[in-house]
Amino acid sequence: MNFDLSFYFAVFLRRIHYFIIITALVSAAAIAAAFLLPSVYQATSLLVLESSTIPGALAAPTVQAAALEKLQLIENKLMTRQNLIDIANRLNVFKDIKKMTPDEVVKAMRDSTTIKKSANKGEATIMNLTFSSDTGKVAAAVVNEYVTQILKEDVDQRTKSAEATVDFFEQEVKRLSAELDQLSAKILDFQNKNSDALPSTLAFRLSQQTTLQGKLDTAEQNIRQLQDQRERLKALYESTGQVGNAVAPQTPEAKQLATLNDQLRQTLAVLAPDHPKVKLLQVQIAQLEEIVKNQTAPPADAANPTATMFDVQLADIDSKIALETQSRDQIAEQMKALQETIDRTPANQIALDALNRDYSNIQQQYNAAVGNLSKASAGERIEILSKGEKLSVLDAATVPNRPAKPNRPLIAVGGMAMGMLLGLGTIFLTELLNRAVRRPKDIVSAFGITPLVTIPYMRTPAETLQRRSMFIGMMFMAVVGIPAMIYAVHVFYQPLDILLDRVARQFGIRL
Repeated sequence: MNFDLSFYFAVFLRRIHYFIIITALVSAAAIAAAFLLPSVYQATSLLVLESSTIPGALAAPTVQAAALEKLQLIENKLMTRQNLIDIANRLNVFKDIKKMTPDEVVKAMRDSTTIKKSANKGEATIMNLTFSSDTGKVAAAVVNEYVTQILKEDVDQRTKSAEATVDFFEQEVKRLSAELDQLSAKILDFQNKNSDALPSTLAFRLSQQTTLQGKLDTAEQNIRQLQDQRERLKALYESTGQVGNAVAPQTPEAKQLATLNDQLRQTLAVLAPDHPKVKLLQVQIAQLEEIVKNQTAPPADAANPTATMFDVQLADIDSKIALETQSRDQIAEQMKALQETIDRTPANQIALDALNRDYSNIQQQYNAAVGNLSKASAGERIEILSKGEKLSVLDAATVPNRPAKPNRPLIAVGGMAMGMLLGLGTIFLTELLNRAVRRPKDIVSAFGITPLVTIPYMRTPAETLQRRSMFIGMMFMAVVGIPAMIYAVHVFYQPLDILLDRVARQFGIRL
């Protein structure tokens, strides 16, 4: 298949008016849009999440949250409805803000705000804030307001979290301290009520029980001996009428008399009988002999001195038996009370162990709470001094000198290029759909005959004037009418930037 370049060039020249008109229309629309689209200024600020300046091994920070989670939380609080409305009204962000509804203000603020977060592993955590406005001053003011609120929210969040942690552990310490005091009082009250049966004195009471058992055995033995002695004395008296070799107990005067007689014998061995000391002893002895005689003399009405001595000895033995019996009963009572305390000791041991175990558990919790309170206090101090993890401004927003968009030359050149492509495409499509015979070879292909000569179509002057008039009118419409129509839409209906944004959003595109 031979490609006839001259033919297609001739076709292009014959239909060049389509190319010029379409190119002019699209170029005019693009140039009008490039000049009519409002300037958009963008201000940007860069924030970075700095790590704690104090090693965690020395003082663990109280506030511990994932970096991306922290930035997302701050962003959500920043983009709240009330906050955006407040910023927009305070900074007068939009020209016709008084005519806008709150929903429109919130939507416009969110559409104009761009927040990018980066928290990849092994990289710094960064937040990039950008705001677009029709003036650079407003854009910078809004971004700086955003940054101020973010830094304030970061500080408030860290300090409030640290303070809440400290308050929690202070309450825990107070609660556990009160429980320890209550348990201490309970243990003390239990020990006071069971002071006679405490496990700590069990060994002493067991040794005391052994001692008392020995005394009780001795008392029992003494009682049996006295009872045997009484029976023997009674049997001897009943069989012989005598009290045996039993001697009545001596009175103190009799004992003193025996002592003075011994002293007199010793003195006479040394001194003469007429010595004053000897005579003094003799006088004292005489006086005591009279007294002892009266004491040992039987009463006038006593019929039998032996019976009287028997009664005296029997009464003495009965008195000793009574004393030993009383002592034995007292020891038995003591042992009974002591055994009762010993029997109560195991139960007291269990109850006291339970109280001490509870006390020990709460004491451990209290010690842990005190340690955590100390760490929380250190963490709070770190946050107050801004030594922990915090957001800081890496690059502050400044008033831009020139608009960030639209790119007017690019829009104009792009529109012209698009117009040219549409013009060429229109010519190509028209020629592709045209099946008319226009070349000699078309006649050969269609009819199978070879023409001798071909005569081209000759237009009359009226037809040529008509075509040129139509071309000039369309050119005028493209150059003047299209920009005028775009300007009218921009001024009287809706600004082009908003209109284009709505159209783009219908196709899921965000400008």
